[in-house]
Amino acid sequence: MTEKVARRGFLLGGAVIGAGALVTACTGNEVAAPAGAASSAPAPAAATGGNDAPGDKVVIGFSAPAADHGWIAAIAKNAEATAKQYADIEFKPVEPTNDINAQISAVESLIAAKVAALVILPNDGQQLNQIARQASDAGIPVINLDRVFPDKLSYRTWIGGDNYGMGVAAGHYIGKKLKDKGVANPVILEIQGIATLPLTQDRSKGFEDALKTYGFAVTAKQDAQFTVESGTKVAANLMQAHKKIDAIWNHDDDQGIGVLAAIKEAGRSEFFMVGGAGSANAMRDIKAGTGVLEATVTYSPTMASSAIKLARLIAQGKGMSDLVENQVPQSITLASETITKENVDAYLPLGFES
Repeated sequence: MTEKVARRGFLLGGAVIGAGALVTACTGNEVAAPAGAASSAPAPAAATGGNDAPGDKVVIGFSAPAADHGWIAAIAKNAEATAKQYADIEFKPVEPTNDINAQISAVESLIAAKVAALVILPNDGQQLNQIARQASDAGIPVINLDRVFPDKLSYRTWIGGDNYGMGVAAGHYIGKKLKDKGVANPVILEIQGIATLPLTQDRSKGFEDALKTYGFAVTAKQDAQFTVESGTKVAANLMQAHKKIDAIWNHDDDQGIGVLAAIKEAGRSEFFMVGGAGSANAMRDIKAGTGVLEATVTYSPTMASSAIKLARLIAQGKGMSDLVENQVPQSITLASETITKENVDAYLPLGFES
């Protein structure tokens, strides 16, 4: 396996199980077909044997927040596209919603329908923990996607990105570049997503810890709620407050559209910026090299495709064929890769549209 292919497999698979293991394990030992865009689920290997051979018909329930955000939209598309690849899956999604109570009711309907497995990306893991526990207690395996339920008895398997690792990757990119340039006491700004979410706090902690290794610290940070409008407003406020800036880390490429718009409007270019998540928009900007955005650190929505594959395996009583163990692991963490102008072409097919 070449280095490029190994790294791509690592992104699509799980960091804790090794490069490409998740993809090959869920599809048998054949080499997987090249991945398309992240909004289109990666195609499985030929379904002629191994884990891809048709098995017992299973109904997989799916619940996620409303697709009012490019990353969330890609999550829903990936889940549906992957389910369609298997004749033995009946995909049963419920209406996406950003209302906690509405999502609880939707999951209750899936429990009542006695689905074989549930894939849930909760609006808030803490607030939906109890309904996930009800599903588990009813004998329905829950595949917890991304935002984790605090009670491990509430889910069979968790799969998600490495939020702390995103911060570490961004911190190392910024810290090394400033250190190499000999910048002393740099002004480093951080634009978060939703500050109250544990995932945001993990990203900030990773960023802080990585910067410390270079003797740097975050000068100021503010959350932008994962929206373009808030991204514009927060970036404008931070630029007004800081007449000199050396670097910015923006947690989310969707809100980054607003951040970059504010930067362009202000005519500021004395600093460089790192994004987060790996949107196609951000990658095209990085490739063009005409603005302040130099890199982004991945948090790929391809995890939804893998969650559906895992739900199918668990519901059918199968394991992951590349592993010695008989059952699917309890936790799978994806790697956070740093995308720059030098390697952007390898990642563009995986980008999601903001």
